[in-house]
Amino acid sequence: MTESADDSAARLRLDKWLWYARFFKTRSLAARACAAGRMRINREVVSKSHATVKPGDVVTFPLGPLIRVIEIIALGMRRGPASEAQALYNDLAPRLPPVPGERPKRPASVAARDQGAGRPTKADHRAIMRLKEGDT
Repeated sequence: MTESADDSAARLRLDKWLWYARFFKTRSLAARACAAGRMRINREVVSKSHATVKPGDVVTFPLGPLIRVIEIIALGMRRGPASEAQALYNDLAPRLPPVPGERPKRPASVAARDQGAGRPTKADHRAIMRLKEGDT
């Protein structure tokens, strides 16, 4: 064995760290994201959830519509509260300022309604359901 005990103690599995840092709700979701082959540690593509990370590593991965670029500051010992999880990393991705007057985009599954139009009536709901059934 060439690794010392101190070196191996200063490392943690990638899926565990992503779960500790609260990027994924469950560890199995984190492992599945690692297995998808879209994770990078220090610009190296990783496709195994057992890849190890250490403080100073930069992890890049897609999360929803965003590409997250995260520098690992600490490894953590447990999945704690969000404030504890945020102390584990430094977000390197630039934050885009919101454009004034622009509303956030809605998912395609949400029907568009005019602002202030209120909730759909029963007749509106039935019409929406007829339209959705016609699409399939």
